[in-house]
Amino acid sequence: MGRGKLRIYLGAAPGVGKTYAMLSEAHRRAERGTDCVVAFVEHHDRPRTEVMLRGLEQVPRRRLEYRGGVFPEMDLDAVLARRPQVALVDELAHTNIPGSRNAERWQDVEELLAAGVDVISTVNIQHLESLGDVVESITGVRQQETVPDEVVRRADQVELVDMSPEALRRRMAHGNIHQPDKVDAALSNHFRPGNLTALRELALLWVADRVDAHLTQYRSDHRVSRIWGSRERIVVGLTGGPEGRTLIRRAARLAGKGAGGEVLAVYIARSDGLTSASPKELALQRTLVEDLGGTFHHVVGDDIPAALLAFARGVNATQIVLGSSRRRSWQYVFGPGVGATVARESGSDLDVHIVTHDEVAKGRGLPVARGACLGRSRRVCGWLVGVAGPPVLTALLSAVDLGLANDMLLFLALTVAAALLGGLMPALASAAVGSLLLNYFYSPPLHRWTIADPKNIVAIVIFVAVGAAVASVVDLAARRTQQAARLRAESEILSFLAGNVLRGETGLEDLLERVRETFGMESAALLERASDVEPWTCAGRVGLGRPVERPDQADVDVPVGDHMALALTGRVLPAEDRRVLAAFAAQAAVVLDRRRLQEEADRARTLAEGNRIRTALLAAVSHDLRTPLAGIKAAVTSLRSEDVEWSQEDRAELLEGIEAGADRLDHLVGNLLDMSRLQTGTVTPLIREIDLDEVVPMALGGVPEGSVDLDVPETLPMVGVDPGLLERAMANLVENAVKYSPSGTPVLVAASALADRVEVRVADRGPGVPDEAKGRIFEPFQRYGDAPRGAGVGLGLAVARGFAEAMGGTLDAEDTPGGGLTMVLTLRAAGPRPDLLHMTEHEAEAERQAS
Repeated sequence: MGRGKLRIYLGAAPGVGKTYAMLSEAHRRAERGTDCVVAFVEHHDRPRTEVMLRGLEQVPRRRLEYRGGVFPEMDLDAVLARRPQVALVDELAHTNIPGSRNAERWQDVEELLAAGVDVISTVNIQHLESLGDVVESITGVRQQETVPDEVVRRADQVELVDMSPEALRRRMAHGNIHQPDKVDAALSNHFRPGNLTALRELALLWVADRVDAHLTQYRSDHRVSRIWGSRERIVVGLTGGPEGRTLIRRAARLAGKGAGGEVLAVYIARSDGLTSASPKELALQRTLVEDLGGTFHHVVGDDIPAALLAFARGVNATQIVLGSSRRRSWQYVFGPGVGATVARESGSDLDVHIVTHDEVAKGRGLPVARGACLGRSRRVCGWLVGVAGPPVLTALLSAVDLGLANDMLLFLALTVAAALLGGLMPALASAAVGSLLLNYFYSPPLHRWTIADPKNIVAIVIFVAVGAAVASVVDLAARRTQQAARLRAESEILSFLAGNVLRGETGLEDLLERVRETFGMESAALLERASDVEPWTCAGRVGLGRPVERPDQADVDVPVGDHMALALTGRVLPAEDRRVLAAFAAQAAVVLDRRRLQEEADRARTLAEGNRIRTALLAAVSHDLRTPLAGIKAAVTSLRSEDVEWSQEDRAELLEGIEAGADRLDHLVGNLLDMSRLQTGTVTPLIREIDLDEVVPMALGGVPEGSVDLDVPETLPMVGVDPGLLERAMANLVENAVKYSPSGTPVLVAASALADRVEVRVADRGPGVPDEAKGRIFEPFQRYGDAPRGAGVGLGLAVARGFAEAMGGTLDAEDTPGGGLTMVLTLRAAGPRPDLLHMTEHEAEAERQAS
């Protein structure tokens, strides 16, 4: 028989209708002829839920006695014997009463599933183990009953039962969830609108993540490589112009229409550094996209459409948002533009949105980017004009006679055009070819390479000189523009980098990812070594490229000092990029040093905290040490006095006072020494397997006889502990409980086994501790309420928890049913006692009676 299927109804809070939905599903299946039974359903006196139980077979519950009460639990053996097709098991995260077959109800469900029984269950989002801290920060209450996330994730179906906070509070106010006497307290605590809204969001996001995981698994199993638009990831292409803010807001609205939408704004700078972007505008757009919950990316690429598409596919984007071109109509003769190219090359996986804005067709505010040599296409056009232009102009002028002066001006204009397009060399070529053609066709004697009139020689020389001068000026201006633009681009990157690092917003891995992304590399790593003879070690690495163990294995490496280097793989970068890389490398070293300084500061803070504890310890014990010492000294002085004759009763009383003071000093000094060992980290437990009934009774020597009821079964498994530490911890717990328990009411010390652990509960009937104070009572020097200084320095519980954690256990505080406080000490079970391993229940009982 195969494994059964699990269906879970997940809710954000009690009362949303999980149990009702589960019972409705059971009725539907029963009507179809499915064998359904109710293994355990708690209706909590809710009439509608109770009505839904009618007509369904219910397996009788098992009654267990625990601490003087009788509690119903699911009878797992009876359900397995009944073996239905479907079993309804409510409250999956429930902790079973000690003595049950399993410690947790979800373990009972696992047994049912393993037996081939389908299970329908319910659970609230706050009971998922991974969300414990988040739920506690929302509600202020730590959930004690939890279920591992993996149990819920493995479920075949998870159905969300949702209800708005307002509707849920109305149900509560009408008495449909809790009894009337509990409604006001619930509405003002757990069922506050903010709590319910936050828990609802947790439930929705958890289910959405699970759906996304199932979709990813399906795509992997079926080898689906195309992008599916199940979750929108929108890339916004920015130019640095003012229209960028419009594009970002438009993309945010698109992302907001779907679940889990994400916005990624990207600005692509040319590798030569030339850009038409406004640094101020880019900074504003970066702030805007981050305020809207998106991320900003700075990428280097010469081919802007290709770089944009590569980035979008790299982040698995579903949409690209671009602005309508700002180019004027005549500029389209040089190409279709970025938007049209991206739309043409995007394929069917990516949707491209072209958004209109106020800057359409108004041109760019700053010069268009030029390459270091004016770009390949510009140079080709310059050479065409410089070399082919003069012969074409000669052919055109052959039909008209404008005179030598006008002919020279036209050739000069052609040379200037070649200089503007291609720079120095095409202009010089144009001047040379033009001067030869002027000499041959227009300077007498015609069609000969000689010049008859000396004035024409001067004119041709001036023509060549002007052409060369104009070409030189244009070429120099282009280079200066290129240098200025590149420096501006570098300064933008470095300013953004330095700002993040100084504000502490960038970790080492984030910084390396920024390097890798900016220069389009496969991987980036920061390597270091202690000395020249030591091997290199990796301080941080990002990317999917080949691992680099030494700088010489990288495509690009930038040294940082003598023993550190930034190594990148993917491609060889030009030399001019090393200046920015050097800045990145230096910042990476700063980030690494800051991280280590932070670690040292944390260690120093720990030492300072220890010093503070010791200072507070000395201040706190000044009175507590002096009081018993003064009492002992006074009693001894009285006994040694020769002026007074003490009766036998007086002597006994004085000696008893001395003994009590000494015991008090011994207890106080013991706690002080224990706390000091815990603070300095010198507690080294010697773990061995031992029976609890060998240690716990020894911890009761410091309390009055008859003040403790002991219930430690001999059939408990052995525990792995340090006997000395356990005895000290138990002594502190018992003494604290006796101190606050009413006179004549004994403290209960009971132990039980739960799965792979053993719990020892020390329960008193004292005033108890509010939930908000339960964590503080374990801090050093804490006395509860108005306890007098003579009651101790407040170290007993702190020492007990420290010893418990040192042995791998836990110590927590719970309310005692009926009033009081229960300390729960959880220890690791070492396994069943070998001498009782094969003993029957009757034999074990006889063994206990004999002992």
